[in-house]
Amino acid sequence: MQHDPSSSGPDPSAPSRSHPFWDFWGPVLFTLALYFGIRHFVAEARFIPSGSMLPGLQIQDRLLVEKLTYGGRSPQRGEIVVFNSPHAFDPALKSAGSPSALRCALVSFPLVGLIPGLGHPACDAYIKRVVAVGGDRVVVNPRGEVSVNGKALNEPYVTKFCPLDDQGMSLCRTLNVTVPEGHVLALGDNRSNSWDGRYWPGGPFLPEDQIIGRAFWRFWPLNRLGSLGS
Repeated sequence: MQHDPSSSGPDPSAPSRSHPFWDFWGPVLFTLALYFGIRHFVAEARFIPSGSMLPGLQIQDRLLVEKLTYGGRSPQRGEIVVFNSPHAFDPALKSAGSPSALRCALVSFPLVGLIPGLGHPACDAYIKRVVAVGGDRVVVNPRGEVSVNGKALNEPYVTKFCPLDDQGMSLCRTLNVTVPEGHVLALGDNRSNSWDGRYWPGGPFLPEDQIIGRAFWRFWPLNRLGSLGS
């Protein structure tokens, strides 16, 4: 059947007339939406900026942080978590001029965070290990050793404890607390050099809703590639 040129219907053989704006920006916007969607809901890459998790995690190690696990359960002891800076949730550190979520999202975008004046302590992310969960009675002694519910916690990944003086004391702070529900206690593996729950002025507990995700895989450097275990 031949096409009737007088017909008012669309001609399927006619070339599409998409707008030049969408020809260029459509794929770009889709790529950005996909990137941010995966980064926000599924997984993202992070690097280790300090020595607070030595010796297991070295400075500048690159890690994958997944965000699906904690949608179905709470963190468990021994897991390594990445979370919002205490400046974002600690009542003694939060300020009236705290940045918006949009600003922090922009800061986390590659290269954007290098723009002078855009960064803010509340936009930073920390990485520590969960040592106690909601309902646990936890004691941290002067060496940084942890007991949970009256039993010493087995932590083979911790080798850098706080040095003791002749009186058995150290410069590291101790804890004797019960973790409230919906919170965890997170400490650095490098107990002698980690700004963690022992030192936060508003209290030692990390709210679960401030946890970004679980660090589970090191992808750089290649000679230490592999799972982080628990």
